[in-house]
Formats: sequence, structure tokens, C-alpha cells
Amino acid sequence: MTTVTPQPTVSLSADEARRLALRAQGFLGAPDRRGGVRGVLRHLGAVQLDTISVLARSHELIPYARLGAVGRETVEKAYWTDRHAFEYWSHAACVLPIEEWPHFAFRRRARRARGHRWHILQDKDRSTKAVLDRLKADGPLTSTELGGAKNGGEWFEWSETKIAVEWLLDTGEVVCSERRGWKRVYDLPERAVPDELLHDDLDDHECLRRLVALAGRSLGVGTRADIADYHRLKGEQFDAVIEESGLVPVEVEGWSKPAWASPEALATPPRGRHRTTLLSPFDSLVWDRPRTERIFGFTHRLEAYVPKPKRIHGYFAMPLLAGGLLQGRVDPAREGSTLVARQLSLTSPKAARPMAQALREAAEWVGCDAIRVERAQSPAEAAAVTSELAVL
Repeated sequence: MTTVTPQPTVSLSADEARRLALRAQGFLGAPDRRGGVRGVLRHLGAVQLDTISVLARSHELIPYARLGAVGRETVEKAYWTDRHAFEYWSHAACVLPIEEWPHFAFRRRARRARGHRWHILQDKDRSTKAVLDRLKADGPLTSTELGGAKNGGEWFEWSETKIAVEWLLDTGEVVCSERRGWKRVYDLPERAVPDELLHDDLDDHECLRRLVALAGRSLGVGTRADIADYHRLKGEQFDAVIEESGLVPVEVEGWSKPAWASPEALATPPRGRHRTTLLSPFDSLVWDRPRTERIFGFTHRLEAYVPKPKRIHGYFAMPLLAGGLLQGRVDPAREGSTLVARQLSLTSPKAARPMAQALREAAEWVGCDAIRVERAQSPAEAAAVTSELAVL
């Protein structure tokens, strides 16, 4: 009988774990400019979408944060042309690499088995057939083009057509092939998904194994909750496949829970230049708030849906990443050709220069030629950032 000797668990310092996470997310080392926006999407595995647009929409901010001033039109084309990506439910509504279509079959099956959305169709067979017939006849269409998204009331009072097409999206009978004017464009799978990927042949176990492995690679290192949350899996789904995922158990200094890392992340120590940039609150580096606090010692909350008098850091406060740390935040806005820092705060006086650098780069990216600091955590911070802006 062969005795298998268990391998010792790898131990990582808190700093090593932080650097592994930064590299895995594309913020440490030379940016992959040859891979471009598509390379970023493939590397991250999911790019979250959101309706809020301040500097730009979140799915545009994600590649910008890693690659620099990529043209916004270039970003959109990279996502949506040549059947490269699709939109579906991952961490939330996300742009996903088209090669992951087969691995979301488990979610499509689960939605189908549930039998309905939270919006109820009055006549499911008639309504879904009408949508499919229109798409077959007329090609990709928005819900407005299909017959209207609303019944004329509140935004959530969807029309029968909108409910039907979203049900078909949930179950994979239609695909969101792009966003046009922020509206989903729906198409038939046989037109939107390459033939070799157009199947639901993989069982749930294989789908989950792939998504856990993908999340572990995209995070570099993470706990059960971190990795499961990346694609909104349940803890028991993670448990069922972790041993087959290829991820390696690790212990991280200061982390109270077990963790796993990708072998690629552990193969070589993270080295290279750190990116200085502003992050979307929906960036996958910081979208998990408990993980952000654990790795960076930085508490961040999105306050867009908090009543204005109760906001602490502003409507769309963007964390400042510099030197591999989160060193502050700023709530930006545009007034004509001026980028306004409506409110900013720094973790230390040394963060004034990187904040100024990040604001300058962001301003140039969105076509602003002036920057104004409107309010800061203290007059000294406002003066320091303004002074640094003057010499850039």
C-alpha cells in the first residue's frame, strides 16, 4: 500500500498575499498592452457593469486602470466586436469572455428549473415565442425595438416583452451580445456564440470547477468566501470542487480563515512597477469590501445610494491605488472641460503627489484640461494636492 505524504501548506506573509493579489489583478508589473482590453477581460474573467457614469462607466474604467488612457470607443469595440464577449450574471451583470459561455450552463439550468423571474409573465409561451420570432426575422434588437421595456410607470414596471426577453436571457435562449446606448442588445445564441462553444454539455460539477479555478487565478490568493464570491457561487458549491480546482492551500499571516492560491501565482515572486490610478468602486480588486479591508487595511463603501446628507466620502468615491496600497479616495465630477475633485481624502501627506498624478491622467483621458479641488478632508490636503497639480 502506497502512503501519500501530505505536502506542507505554503505560508505567505500579509505583504506577499497583497502583492500576489495586485499582480493577479493586473496592477503589478508591465501592463499587457499587446493583449489590450481583451487581454484584461480574459485575465480578470469578469468585468462588472453598472449604470453610473461619472468619469466613464465602470466597464470602461476597468481596462483604463490597468492599461492607461485607452480610448473609450476602443474599449467598447474590444468587448463587443467579433463575438469576443457576452453579458451574463457573474459577480453581478458582467462582461464575460465568450469562451466562458459553456461554463455558465449550470446557472442557465438553475434559472430554467426555477421556472420564473421575480417578474411574472402573464403568458410565457406566447410572449417568449414572439420575442424569438422577432429576433429570427430582424436580427439583434434592444427591448425598446422589440416593443418597449416599460408599461409607462416606474422603471421596474417592465413590459411583458421585457420580462420575456430577460427570462430568455437568464435561460440562455437569447444572448446579450452588446450594449448600445446602455441598452442591452439581444440576439440568438447561434449568431452570438461561436459554434464550438454553443453547448450546455458540461455538467454542473465541471462548470463550478472551472469557475472556482478561474476565480482563484484572477484573485491570486483568496479565502473560500473570496473565491466563491467572485462569480457569486455558494459556499457548498466551492466545497464540492475545490480539491479538483488545482488551487493550492495556503496560510496567510493575519487571515483568520484558510486560503487558496493559484500555482501560477506561487511560481514566481511578484515584481515590477506598481500602477498609480483611480479605481472604480466596482473594480474586481476592491468589489469585495471585507477582502479589501483584510488585504489593504482600507474601508471603502459605495455611497451613491446613500442619502446625500449621510455621505462621508461622496457619491462615487474612487479609491487611489499607488505603490501597491490604497492611499486615499476622491469623488470626481466633470464641469465642462474641468475635472472637479468634489471631495478627497488621503491616508498620509505622502499620498498628495500620487493623487495629483492620478487626477491628471484621468482628466486627460476624459478630455478635461483643468482640475479643481473643491473639498478635502482637511485644508492641508486640498492645498497639498493643488500644489502638486501645479507642477505636473
